[in-house]
Amino acid sequence: MKSIWIGLLLVFIAIVAYLWWRQEERKITFVKYEEFGIEMPVNYKIHGIDVSKFQKDINWQAVKQMQVDDIRIVFAFIKATEGITRQDALFQQNWDQAGKAGLIRGAYHFFYATRDPLKQAINFHNVVELQSGDLPPVLDIETSNGQPPAVIRSTARIWLEEMEKVYKVKPIIYTNIHFYETYLGDEFDRYPLWVAHYYQKERPRSDRSWLFWQHSDLGRVNGIRTTVDFDVFRGDSVALAKLCIP
Repeated sequence: MKSIWIGLLLVFIAIVAYLWWRQEERKITFVKYEEFGIEMPVNYKIHGIDVSKFQKDINWQAVKQMQVDDIRIVFAFIKATEGITRQDALFQQNWDQAGKAGLIRGAYHFFYATRDPLKQAINFHNVVELQSGDLPPVLDIETSNGQPPAVIRSTARIWLEEMEKVYKVKPIIYTNIHFYETYLGDEFDRYPLWVAHYYQKERPRSDRSWLFWQHSDLGRVNGIRTTVDFDVFRGDSVALAKLCIP
């Protein structure tokens, strides 16, 4: 009988500890940095940006060298392709120069569920040559184009599986929580998630675990004349390195 009570007490302590951890995990502190033009979630140590041709010519050395307190840009997601035929006009320039500057790079594809997913995968593969130390390929899927969830799931799955065959690494999914829960769901939980959630000073509210959080689209950084999306990684430098292609 005594051992049963001890077991129940341990279970109770474990539940209380878990609930406390979840509560603490939800707490977040934003600090306004005039240099970056936005409030930054300082609970995270690994910061990054994501860019496309709309950021125009970027001085990647200036991006890399900028540091305010302990905050500096460590990684960058760069748009590579869209649909079955489009390539970002500045991808190769951004890709090469970001790498030379010493940033961890990731490339993303803007996906249409109304286009052939294999042809979209070929479009990406023809443009993006990933190397050791780069982040896995990213599926940017955020619009339904009037397609039902079943079609979106089936086409997205084809692109993801094809990319995993080509690059030998599990791709990352970029989307927002509403789209994920409405159109993707549990069968995609095995993929790392990069979630868009800004204009609200709180973490993305979802039981789905995520690795990257796009928390603002109004950031400023040296070397970029326009505003730029800011992101954080949910982990330390060791975890980020482990995620990258070996």
